[in-house]
Amino acid sequence: MGQSNLKNNFSNVDNYVKKLGSLTNLNVSVIADTLTRNFSEKEDKARAIFFWIATNIALDGKAIKQNDHGKTLPENVVQFRKSTPLGFSLLVQEMCSQANIRCLSVDGYVKSRAEEINEKADEFNHSWNVVQLGKSPEEWYYIDAARASGFLDNKMSVFTPSFTSEYFFSDKNLFNLDHYPDNNAWQLGPSGPKSIKDFYSLPVFLTGAYTFGLGKPKPATGLIKTSVKKPVSFSFPFNGMVIKSIELIIGDGRKLRKPEAMNFSTNDGIVSFNYLFKTPDEFPATIRINGKDVLAYNIAVTE
Repeated sequence: MGQSNLKNNFSNVDNYVKKLGSLTNLNVSVIADTLTRNFSEKEDKARAIFFWIATNIALDGKAIKQNDHGKTLPENVVQFRKSTPLGFSLLVQEMCSQANIRCLSVDGYVKSRAEEINEKADEFNHSWNVVQLGKSPEEWYYIDAARASGFLDNKMSVFTPSFTSEYFFSDKNLFNLDHYPDNNAWQLGPSGPKSIKDFYSLPVFLTGAYTFGLGKPKPATGLIKTSVKKPVSFSFPFNGMVIKSIELIIGDGRKLRKPEAMNFSTNDGIVSFNYLFKTPDEFPATIRINGKDVLAYNIAVTE
């Protein structure tokens, strides 16, 4: 997966950063030095920067909705404590630079809801980072501090802080299914979609997908065309965590149905289940594992 040589337990770094608190009234370089000076390894320094930003900066829904990147310079982000994903990535880049870590900001595309499947955004709608720890191509890693910080509601007005550790040095195969860079040079590894059209045809990979280390699912396309007589078979690789429940949530808004528990099986790292959609209609469907939303599809059902 491109990160097996790295440790995956950063609790000592995270706890250190928590004790430092919000570091208010300090400039970017002082914050970066305060976060990193007690660590010798670059991955620990990068983690400290990521953790502090993801737990102290909020997503600015209004600026995101208006595509307003006017306050994305690192000093602005630290001052106002909220920004667009571009502001998050520029702050990660600047703090890593202060810590002598090679880090670049990457612009590109993500999908957040089923309605975005097959609907390409007019311009890039997200930004993240690539970090280099060594000299070989394999030693570049992904960081998405904006996604790690939490999420906005559908109206882009209410931000809910919710830290997700797995957006740090993310599994490259999964990250490539979930992010498409404006410059293909920053698609790390060989596993990503070949074009922006291919990317937008995929299902939506939600935050829970990282918890369970999901691989490419079946069906592999985000729009599922089926009939009331033909069950749909769902399956996807996962990281072997204990799966206690899988639910399917059909519809949204006023047409949102109660979650339905699925009978599922796991075998050789693959989880699978079948479902018969009984009503001719078009609607979104979300797969939830152990209470975490992992995948979203659009379903088109005919007689």
